[in-house]
Amino acid sequence: MTTIAVLGNGHVGGNLATALTRAGHEVTAVDRAPGAAADAARTAQIVINATPGAGALERLTALRQELQGKILVDVSNATLDGPDGLPGDLIYPGSSLAEQLQVALPDTRVVKTLNTMLFPVMTAPAALSQTPTVFLSGDDPQAKQVIGGLLAELGWQQEWITDLGGIETARATEAAILFVPHVIRSSGFAPFAISITR
Repeated sequence: MTTIAVLGNGHVGGNLATALTRAGHEVTAVDRAPGAAADAARTAQIVINATPGAGALERLTALRQELQGKILVDVSNATLDGPDGLPGDLIYPGSSLAEQLQVALPDTRVVKTLNTMLFPVMTAPAALSQTPTVFLSGDDPQAKQVIGGLLAELGWQQEWITDLGGIETARATEAAILFVPHVIRSSGFAPFAISITR
C-alpha cells in the first residue's frame, strides 16, 4: 500500500482517487486550497497533480518543502482557455509544464503521464475499442518504474506503456492536447486516447 495525495478533486482527480483507493492504496484527494494541499502532500509518498495546468506551476512551487524527496506525477496540460471552454494554446511552447516543474522543484522526482487521453481512459484503458498508449517522461528511472506499477494497477498492460525518456520528452505529449478541441468538436465528448500502433 502506498500513501498517495491527489491534488484536485474534479473529474480527473476524483476518477484517479477512486481507482487508486480501489487498488488498495491510502489516497487523500483535496481541492486546490493551499492548506489542504500542503497537508496532503506532506504525508504522502506520491503526489498526483490533477489541478488545471494553467496555475499548476505556481501552486506546486509553493509546496516545495512538502514535495521534497517525493514523486510528483503530473497528469495536467498547461493551456490557455480556448473557445467553448476547451483547451487553447500551450502556455509553455518549446517547453512543458513538467519541465518547468522539475526546474522549480529540483528535489522532487517529476513524472509526466496520463495526459494524452480523456479522463475516463486513465482508469479504464481496456474500455476503448483499440489499444491505447500511455507515456512516461521523467529523469528518474526508479520513479518511472514506481509509476509504471501504479499504471498497471489502473489497467494498463505493460505493452501499452511507453517510456519516452527524460522530462524534456513531456513537451511532445503535452502538445498532444492541441488535438483535443478539434477531436471533440468533430466527434463529440467520447473517451479517446493517443495510440502508437506498430
